[in-house]
Amino acid sequence: MSTSAPVQNHEPAEESKREEEEEKKGEMKAAQSEEREERAEEKTEKEEKKEEKKEEKKEEKKEEKKEKGKEEDARGSWKDFFYNPRTGEVLGRTASSWGLILLFYLVFYGFLAGMFSLTIWVMLQTLDENVPRHQDRVADPGLVIRPHATEITYNRTDPLNYQQYIQQLHDLLQQYNDSIQERNDLCLVGEYTDQDQDQGSIKKVCQFKRSILRQCSGLPDTSFGYAEGKPCIIVKMNRVIGLKPKGDPYINCTAKRDSPLQMQYFPSEGRLDKMFFPYYGKKSHPDYVQPLVAVKLLLTKDDYNIDQMVECKVEGSHLRNNDERDKYLGRVTFRVKVLQ
Repeated sequence: MSTSAPVQNHEPAEESKREEEEEKKGEMKAAQSEEREERAEEKTEKEEKKEEKKEEKKEEKKEEKKEKGKEEDARGSWKDFFYNPRTGEVLGRTASSWGLILLFYLVFYGFLAGMFSLTIWVMLQTLDENVPRHQDRVADPGLVIRPHATEITYNRTDPLNYQQYIQQLHDLLQQYNDSIQERNDLCLVGEYTDQDQDQGSIKKVCQFKRSILRQCSGLPDTSFGYAEGKPCIIVKMNRVIGLKPKGDPYINCTAKRDSPLQMQYFPSEGRLDKMFFPYYGKKSHPDYVQPLVAVKLLLTKDDYNIDQMVECKVEGSHLRNNDERDKYLGRVTFRVKVLQ
């Protein structure tokens, strides 16, 4: 009995040692496993970083490729816009598309041109080539003078100084030469020369000979009185188709000064004979000449070097000559200054 007791006391000690050893082994294994896990995590982190870098590089390459592709596409798109060899398009359209759109515009603008031509043709059918359809704005004629100047200033001792005025008068009276006017008809004095209104017929022209103007005709005195300081001014009335002035029209000129200025009229009394009316237009009356009135200013030495303002009006008829809005309607004003 005494011999078995010590053996039983050693067994629990050994078991405790074994348990301690096993615990140590377990701890060692746990530590090793933790180390392994840490190493594995480090490896995974490194691998993830490497993969991220690779992906970033791939993305950068992709972006570079995209940018290059965009540039190439832009270049190719401009080239393809002008001509696309794959589709055969020119400026974004095929040949058939261009043909259709050109055909459309050809028909469209052709229709517009036809409509415009038709309206012009219809309008022309309502017009008369010889007489204006509306002429209410020129019912009363204006007056003009030759020389064509509102201020006539010259030195009578210098022929070159007034040569331009003389030349204008000669040019005006060329068509009134007696040799030319003798081809025209002799008309009844004081009567209108009414003629048939047949379209296309040439109307006869009444004679108005240059010699009627006598001292202002440029025949006896080629200087028209400018050399002697008594200049001639020719007054004429503008042409108005169909005008038939009532009464007995004549030209009357007055100087705007205190004392009257002596003047001579050719034809006598400055009359505009009614036989020169009416006027039938440029086509029906191609050789027509309107009547003239020459006014010779009988200036004296006291009148030299002084501005002489002269106003001429058509009087003795229903024609207006006092419209303040139009100073040339039925009248004309000019200045004359003779130097010595």
